[in-house]
Amino acid sequence: MMTSEKVCGHKGAETRRSLAEWTRLVESLHPKNIEMGLDRIRVVKERLAIRFDCPVVIVGGTNGKGSTCAMLQTIWKEAGYRVGLYTSPHIHRFNERMRIDGEMADDETLVDYFGLVDAARGDVALTFFEFTTLVALKMFADARLDVVVLEVGLGGRLDAVNLVDADVAVVTNVAIDHVEFLGDTREKIGFEKAGIFRGGKIAFYGDIDPPESLVAHAREIGAELKIFGRDYSCRMYDGGWDYRGKTVLPGLAQPALYGDNQIHNATTVLAVVETLQPRLPLGVDAIRRGLAKTELPGRFQIVQNEPSVILDVAHNPHAAAVLARNLKEMGSFGTTHAVFGAMADKDIDGVIALMKDCIDRWYLTDLPLPRAASAESLKRKLMDAGIARDGNGQCISVYHHAADALTSAKNNARKNDRIVAFGSFWVVTGVTQDPDRDSSTNHH
Repeated sequence: MMTSEKVCGHKGAETRRSLAEWTRLVESLHPKNIEMGLDRIRVVKERLAIRFDCPVVIVGGTNGKGSTCAMLQTIWKEAGYRVGLYTSPHIHRFNERMRIDGEMADDETLVDYFGLVDAARGDVALTFFEFTTLVALKMFADARLDVVVLEVGLGGRLDAVNLVDADVAVVTNVAIDHVEFLGDTREKIGFEKAGIFRGGKIAFYGDIDPPESLVAHAREIGAELKIFGRDYSCRMYDGGWDYRGKTVLPGLAQPALYGDNQIHNATTVLAVVETLQPRLPLGVDAIRRGLAKTELPGRFQIVQNEPSVILDVAHNPHAAAVLARNLKEMGSFGTTHAVFGAMADKDIDGVIALMKDCIDRWYLTDLPLPRAASAESLKRKLMDAGIARDGNGQCISVYHHAADALTSAKNNARKNDRIVAFGSFWVVTGVTQDPDRDSSTNHH
């Protein structure tokens, strides 16, 4: 096992590091050739004596994880329960990743827990995500919460949150993404994501047509798998929808999060809430309030009108298909302007194919990290897809910064136009960021 430099600075040290200094330090210690698996992080978890007496829900899947976690948090919070929520990546501040009762953890608390984890790890090498997951788990364990919701960072089987045995595990859906880590077929990816299931516990697959590998793994370990459309479902109609599980909840309103896909996500959310009802009892009023109050930046988030400005972190074809459908369902608009940036390892051609009929003018942006596709490379892909010039001249322009691309789009947009900034989380960060804020450790 490789070791890494020890960093000091826990509570009581002469010089107390700031949160920004801690995140930069932990990022800089990232081991280059570290073995995969949970053995190293499990050692540190045991040293920290992390235990949970409350229900733990783990949410994985290709898309919809963040929405599912946010709705679960808000519903249980509305019912009066103390809820811990761990998600990633963040958009502006690292603190966004760790919330108790909907409130971000403050810098002082996080600094204390960074010190605790660093002291406990000794010479055990940890990645940034492993280290910060331990920070979240230790903070939540100490807080004695009523329920903990953990979002998978990548995959499931080898993800750091899989250290914890979930009382309920959710895989929202399985599509092709992160091929270099998870495999190049839905069956390979499905097996990785099913790694969060536990024998004797209930697991959910929140879509129709689950990969056979996921179903087989649940069967092999003795997990009780519930599948959307078979074991629970929804019925949508003008003005509302019904949940149909062990019980029926009629006349539910559209969630605050936009799009029919959010009703789909909410259906699985209510199935989880129903499953945990014996341990976390609540009434339908808490469900209605929770769905109405859930907020999640960057998921078809409309931040301005006249012209409309929409932020969406759709960065793979599965998510792009949802974004395209939501844009079409918005109604009549003039010109649609798109600020777009992406990581080079994504299926950019697939995203463009789904979005090109929705977009009139493209504003392509570089992103501030090495694995991003350059704006010029995105331009070549657009031109290869048959997008070049329109009657007014160039309909593709390139920028070094997402904020500059958005400014240009706003300058060109009329009141009845709309602007959609989409792709990587870094696009949403770039178009909304305080220019004075340091985001050097923004996404992992």
